[in-house]
Amino acid sequence: MGDMSADRKPGAPKPAPAGGRVVRGSVVLPDSELTWRFSRSSGPGGQHVNTSDSQVELRFDLAATQALPEVWKERALERLASRLTGGVLVVRASGHRSQWRNRETALDRMVALLGEATAPPPKQRRPTRVPRGINERRLREKKQRSEVKRNRGRGGDW
Repeated sequence: MGDMSADRKPGAPKPAPAGGRVVRGSVVLPDSELTWRFSRSSGPGGQHVNTSDSQVELRFDLAATQALPEVWKERALERLASRLTGGVLVVRASGHRSQWRNRETALDRMVALLGEATAPPPKQRRPTRVPRGINERRLREKKQRSEVKRNRGRGGDW
């Protein structure tokens, strides 16, 4: 009854531990290392848009963080090099009218980016040889097909 994990939908992200979001495994992105900035979203929106700061900019100093293991940090710095500004990863969200929903979106994007960037590289593919039987069968079928086509031109007496 008191267990909330049974109420969670399958496939839904795990609830965040107090003070951060889970990146992968037991590694947590601490709230203390995140910097939030809010501004007005661009585009149409009527009177509401002129008074609310609903666009969210989330910053995470990847180069200076102590939250990620050193190997993950190096991997993320290398993979996200084109997205970093002075070692800082910036994510913006302005798709929703609500600042709260934009905050959630930005945080989800940040966690997803870091999760992908810190993932281990895929295993090296070992090239395999084509089995001899398959090659022989292909050549045999090719020869049969050429026989069929060659015999087409030879007409009988009809």
